[in-house]
This record gives sequence, structure tokens and C-alpha cells, in this order.
Amino acid sequence: MSKKRDQRLKRARRSRMHIRELEVPRLTVYRSPQHIYAQIISATGDEVQAAASSLDADIRSENKGNISDAAKVGSAIATKAIEAGIETVAFDRSGYKYHGRVKALAEAAREGGLQF
Repeated sequence: MSKKRDQRLKRARRSRMHIRELEVPRLTVYRSPQHIYAQIISATGDEVQAAASSLDADIRSENKGNISDAAKVGSAIATKAIEAGIETVAFDRSGYKYHGRVKALAEAAREGGLQF
């Protein structure tokens, strides 16, 4: 593994330990150079309760891998979470900066009705 990835995972581990103490579902984000993925994982960490990504059919049709796609994924995950009965989550940015696509996804999820 690269040093850059190791450092990101170390930051992610630190924030996940804090989220575990909160005992609420977590909205976790993974971003690749082309796509962005979001999952809501149960408080125990053993079940994915909702998921959305830029690979979903309705988002992929105009996929550019940019901030607008991340916002679409954020609103999609918020819709799926509310359908599953989840309103409050902890935002797990997986060690990424709260900037750009990660920020756009988070703000769209908040606008969609998720609280964090």
C-alpha cells in the first residue's frame, strides 16, 4: 500500500472509533477518481442498511465524476435512508478532506433530510 493511502486509513480509523461510541448508524463515503459511493452502516457495523453510488442507473446516465454527481448520490442515499426509517446518522468521511465531492455529498444528504 502507498503511504498516502495508509495515512488516510489511519485518519479514518481514528474517526470511526469516535463514531462507534456514539452508537448511531454511520454514513460512510468512498471516492475513487471516477466514482463516489455512499453506504449507511448499522451502529453495530455488521449490516449495510442503504447504499447509493455514481454507478446507479439513474445517476450513471450523465456521470461525469464531478461535484454534481456527488450531490446526486447524496440525495439518493438520503431518500433510501428515510425509506429505511433512518433519520440520524454520523458522517464518516473515511479520512478524506471535507471538501469538493465529499462536501457536496454531505450537503445534499442534509438537504434530503438526514441529520448529522
